[in-house]
Amino acid sequence: MVKLWKMQTGKKAIAAVSAAAVVATLSLTAGAQSASAAPVKGGTLYVITHQDQLDHADPQRIYTGRDIAFMESYVFRTLVMYKPVAGTAGTGLVPDLATDIGKASDGGKTWKFTLKAGTKYSDGSAIVCEDVKYAISRTFATDVITGGPSYAMQYLDIPTDAKGNSAYAGPYTKVGQADFDKAVSCSADNRTITFKLGVAKPDFNYAMSYPISSPVPAAKDTGDKMDLAPLSEGPYKVASYKIKGEMDLVRNPNWSAKTDSVRTNYPDKVILKFGVSEDVRDQIFLKDTQKNAINFDALQLQNNISFFNSPASKTRGLNVNDPYTVYSAMNVSKGHLDCLEVRKAIYFAWPYDALIKLNGGAKLYGTPGDNAIKPNIGIDYAKTTSHINDKNFKSAGNPAYSKTLLAAAKSKCPTTYAKATSADQGITIDTSDTAAAKKSAAIVTPAMEAAGIVIKYNYIPTGSYYSTIQDNTKQGDMSGAGWGPDWANASTVIPPLFIKDGGFDLSQNWDDPAYPAFKALSDKANATLDRKAQAKLWQQAAEYAMAQYWLGPVSFTKQQLSWGSGVGGVDFWAPQGTFLFPALYVKK
Repeated sequence: MVKLWKMQTGKKAIAAVSAAAVVATLSLTAGAQSASAAPVKGGTLYVITHQDQLDHADPQRIYTGRDIAFMESYVFRTLVMYKPVAGTAGTGLVPDLATDIGKASDGGKTWKFTLKAGTKYSDGSAIVCEDVKYAISRTFATDVITGGPSYAMQYLDIPTDAKGNSAYAGPYTKVGQADFDKAVSCSADNRTITFKLGVAKPDFNYAMSYPISSPVPAAKDTGDKMDLAPLSEGPYKVASYKIKGEMDLVRNPNWSAKTDSVRTNYPDKVILKFGVSEDVRDQIFLKDTQKNAINFDALQLQNNISFFNSPASKTRGLNVNDPYTVYSAMNVSKGHLDCLEVRKAIYFAWPYDALIKLNGGAKLYGTPGDNAIKPNIGIDYAKTTSHINDKNFKSAGNPAYSKTLLAAAKSKCPTTYAKATSADQGITIDTSDTAAAKKSAAIVTPAMEAAGIVIKYNYIPTGSYYSTIQDNTKQGDMSGAGWGPDWANASTVIPPLFIKDGGFDLSQNWDDPAYPAFKALSDKANATLDRKAQAKLWQQAAEYAMAQYWLGPVSFTKQQLSWGSGVGGVDFWAPQGTFLFPALYVKK
């Protein structure tokens, strides 16, 4: 899952490693509230953000962890859901639209989910199996439905062409529809959905906890326009949604707690306020001027430090080791960073120390990392021999070594060398348009200059950041991003980040000569059922990818949450690394 990018910035008997491993090292500090406080109904909960909009509000397109947790708590329902509690228990699955967490057969190649009776949309119409099937089919229409998880394309037993593309092109063209209908089918009573997988996936039900399984009736599909007018099955419906304005959620009269053990409807309204200036947002939480509000963002750098150093405000904050790896993806496609020596030169000149200090130090930011896989995922992590473990790494930057790499690049790949060192070209870094990002850029730019590398920044509005960089025609040479495992298996890290159509391959590495051998290794790992043997393969795949420097600078990060004194039930929801939204209420 994607982490909201700012420059400041799953447990079953058939699985050998539980999802609890994802959060085994999570630590909470400061103001997590006591679960003994009784929640109350009423009031308006305000959610404050500098963003102009959600990156996506269409259920099949959402992939930012925070947005998933928010929309799944209030608007959408899915076949299964993460348990709405804090701590490691919150990484376990519970039934949602389905009567159980799914039944596997054929060694994990067939999965069935039966829908609960009585579930409805906000207009009162019944939710049926065909709606879930249609929702899954939308993820194959990659020319229209962009940005979401691609697990259906990866796992379902649907033929592919010579280039590895799915024979099914989605419900709008219906090309390959018969292939999809064989892989996904509904029972005669329209209540049980069956998935036929091409490979055994004993943890496939975790993929169904994501909004890709949120139902969409074919008759109400508005294509890419659903981003601004999503349907609702949860305790709230979208009364209005205006970019740079608000998303106003009001109670859904057709939601029933009798069929939903996950969600609550404590506030009368939930209002997501967009476009709040960073300074105004920060003062709201520093001074507690809007007590019934939570911060959808992080505070600006200095304000964040002040907030957590102050006895008066830090009780309204959480400082946690999050589930994410933050990194810069190197775009290795032709005309970008298609030279290993140039990619390494950028990496070894990177001023880690200064950036970490700027962002609050190890206490609030985190530490340099070596891997796409974060250590808290469990047995899939192993140290790599590259990045921070390379003998030439210096946390303050090593421009002298970078110059030797550029010298090698000059003869090996002169075009890319010229791009990286010429003032009229330069390396373009995509980042969010925030004050924090610009402060970071002021550190990175001269550090690169010291190595002979020219850097140019592309500042992108925060609300459209990921949708921009996931467009191959708009992405720059490097793109800041963050990624956390969707559940405790590196199958939710390595293929999404490094395999074509994996869902988030910002490295665009599929034409790199090193790619075919890597894909073969990844495919082998994905198909290996012995969990210990699989972990070894994921470790090898991570080593391979990092040695190619498909990812540049990597950090194992922390994050901070802040809220007003009038909000109760605040705690950390580990799977998506954000507020435990179902527990939030407005104090009387």
